[in-house]
Amino acid sequence: MILFCDSSALVKFYVQEDGSDQMQLMAKRVKMVAAARITYAEAMAALSRRGRESPLDGPSIGLAKQSLTADWDKYVLVEVTQDLMVLAADLAETFALGGYDSVQLAAARTLQQSAGRVLRFACFDQRLSRAAGVLGMETL
Repeated sequence: MILFCDSSALVKFYVQEDGSDQMQLMAKRVKMVAAARITYAEAMAALSRRGRESPLDGPSIGLAKQSLTADWDKYVLVEVTQDLMVLAADLAETFALGGYDSVQLAAARTLQQSAGRVLRFACFDQRLSRAAGVLGMETL
């Protein structure tokens, strides 16, 4: 099984918050963890925002960013291509998704179709999760 993480799910590996324990457990049960290439920028932005909003978390956020950078090459990465962007645009319209959410879903869909394995889509957004379910992905 492949665990595909959007940025909201991936961040939970690096900071303790609701869903972190669930993500850690799930990662131990799968063959691979995957993400879209853009997830790095999204996750770093989310961590930076958390550091700005909670200055007391600053030192742990710095460590979280270092850990994400160190781990990044361990993930199976889905490249953002023009074909993926066209699919993302179609999915955005079909499911009323925002731009980055549609890119995440398109990346997961592309991996699902090329890998020939069960794909579990991990995200913490109900609309995005429902869309993944409609496309035949397992969801949280």
